[in-house]
Amino acid sequence: MPKFHKNNSAPSANNAAILYGRHPVTAAIANSRRQINKILCTAENADDIRALCAKHNRSAGIITIVDRKEIERILPREAVHQGLAACVKELEDYTLEDICIMAEEHPDCHILILDQVTDPQNIGAIIRSCVAFNTLALIMQDKNSPAESGAMAKASAGMIEHLPVCRVTNLSRAIEQLKNAGFWTIGMDGYAQTTINKLKKGGKTAVIMGSEGKGMRRLVEEACDITVRLPISEKVESLNVSTAAAIALYEISKA
Repeated sequence: MPKFHKNNSAPSANNAAILYGRHPVTAAIANSRRQINKILCTAENADDIRALCAKHNRSAGIITIVDRKEIERILPREAVHQGLAACVKELEDYTLEDICIMAEEHPDCHILILDQVTDPQNIGAIIRSCVAFNTLALIMQDKNSPAESGAMAKASAGMIEHLPVCRVTNLSRAIEQLKNAGFWTIGMDGYAQTTINKLKKGGKTAVIMGSEGKGMRRLVEEACDITVRLPISEKVESLNVSTAAAIALYEISKA
């Protein structure tokens, strides 16, 4: 993986997040790129979390034993925390240049680009699918996508720790830059003539998905080399964006 370059254009809010649930917290502990300021855990989780921190050279001093109500006070209502929460610093984004450098070492690879997909849980589920199908990176626009959050990490089942994420100012320009780096750019459009399963697979591929309802914006779609659709029944107008992304990534990964 290339030397990391911080993407200073990305919004940082307070640059902090609270992760919750067993998979997100344990994955964060195992990720050397993740700064963890404090871990709150119930007594029944304490031994496992201490052992995991020791395994990954993290100080036991970041662990605080609390009851479940203490954790619930800092989380959204009905958050399923399983007796674990971690106060962390958001992961730093990769730059588009980083992604292009990574792709040089992987002549057959694919990335996913999201055009104004805004629901954190959908993005979390998409991240999980990206890791499942060996997606090289996820690219989003910085102004119209949510910041990293506990809900996103929970929906990703901790896979947010494993996927390079890049936020860019202008998606159309980013797509052109990817083309110059040798990527074939494929836009997902429910009205396209060609279905994704008919495409010739292989090489460097970027899949672009728009928001539910509106789809890709005009300039983003015009920047694509081709648009395709999923081969679904005419009885179904569309699928949830996270479901559609999983199917598209599966098809692309079959190269």
